[in-house]
Amino acid sequence: MSDLICVGAVAGAFGVRGEVRLKSFCAIPEDIETYGPLSTEDGSQTYSVMLTSAIKNGFTARLGGVETKEDADALKGLRLFAPRDRLPSLPDDEYYHADLIGLEVYDAGGALLGRVKSVQNHGASDLLELHGPGMKTTVLLPFTLAVVPTVDLEQGRIIADPPEGLF
Repeated sequence: MSDLICVGAVAGAFGVRGEVRLKSFCAIPEDIETYGPLSTEDGSQTYSVMLTSAIKNGFTARLGGVETKEDADALKGLRLFAPRDRLPSLPDDEYYHADLIGLEVYDAGGALLGRVKSVQNHGASDLLELHGPGMKTTVLLPFTLAVVPTVDLEQGRIIADPPEGLF
């Protein structure tokens, strides 16, 4: 399990005084401010975060060290990470996406279906994007209790009962 969890991303500059548009990936979006300072994935840069207002699809924020519109523009697309120990612990049936990526997925009979490449959400519920040997394209597996009854982080595997015809 990764020590850093992606909690947000810079969507671009906001205004001319160095503010940024910030997308939060947190369950309670405004909590992103409390997990700071946030860092880049490699840890080379850290930023304090102060939310200034809510806007459509996120917030406006001040990041430490970002003073001009040009500084803010340069950060567009930057993903921000928080150390796992600053985040709340989760109930048994909830997972950080970072913990699921890379896990092997097996069917109930023990046959390997693939490995989790990403976790996506297009509005209805989470989907596990699987890839693996013999697959020409990736497969999107619904991440629901009915389809994925077991997630075993200690063993690094997921047991799934995929819908008929998915594989």
